[in-house]
Amino acid sequence: MEFDNTRQFSPDGSLQFGAPGVPAGFVPKMADISHIKRKVLDVAYDTVSPAQKLDLYFPETGEGPFPLVLHIHGGGFGMGDKRDDHMDTYLKLLDHGLAVGSIEYRLSGEAIFPAAVLDCRQAVRFVRRHAADYGIDPERIGVLGGSAGGNLAAMLGMNIPDGAFPGEEGMTFDGSCAVRFAIDQFGPIDFRHMDDQARANGVSFADHDEAASAESSYMGGALPTLSDEWLAKANPTTYISEAMAPLLVQHGCLDRLVPFAQSVNFVHAICQKLGYGRVDFVPLPTADHEDKQYGEDWNLHYLAQWIKAHL
Repeated sequence: MEFDNTRQFSPDGSLQFGAPGVPAGFVPKMADISHIKRKVLDVAYDTVSPAQKLDLYFPETGEGPFPLVLHIHGGGFGMGDKRDDHMDTYLKLLDHGLAVGSIEYRLSGEAIFPAAVLDCRQAVRFVRRHAADYGIDPERIGVLGGSAGGNLAAMLGMNIPDGAFPGEEGMTFDGSCAVRFAIDQFGPIDFRHMDDQARANGVSFADHDEAASAESSYMGGALPTLSDEWLAKANPTTYISEAMAPLLVQHGCLDRLVPFAQSVNFVHAICQKLGYGRVDFVPLPTADHEDKQYGEDWNLHYLAQWIKAHL
């Protein structure tokens, strides 16, 4: 199978292939939330940046406290929005009795790693502190993300101790950022080896080492110029421990953006260190990056059942 390894975004914000680049003034296609009656929008979870806001959506019936699934959007760490059209898929989890949230975080154009990780951790702390105000169960909070959001969800799923990241030294933390479960869909995990894996599989783009790539922009420089120690700080594999939450990984075997081997190696590392039973891996044999298969009814049902089994 041959692919045209150039990419573009169509006017409606969907990823297409055939021409390079992201157009100036790119605006993502947004979800329709008009039908959701019970919601709280643009809640500030921190005060460092105007970007630090989250949305909360609640099932139409019931008073809670509800389990909460916090969605972390993708966009290569430099684009995307907490209310983009991926939420059309994940808001269907409301029908399964789950509250759904969506986190906005500082993008790489505003602040490089670890800002996005710190923001997502702060969002979890905020929701836990204010759980009673919103009818959320503070002990049943998990995260879900795709692509860049998958990396961030996996990072949170490691339940990394407070103070582990640059910028956290000496900080006082108000509440726990631990999560009950994490779902990583096609997230980039090991930035150092993405291009090698892409060249080996003959399917994915081998452009992650470029200075203008999403990963290079996120980490603060062209990946080949950065130390292994620095890149390891953004790699969830670094933090595998007994503290890790139950993890679900889904990845398409024909992913043209994030090599499938990223997830294979991540899952293998978890099993090597912690044994089997700590991670569930669902390969999608015919799926590309952000494939429509992830939003099909069978997968939404599977996600809901998996989440409920790990609450």
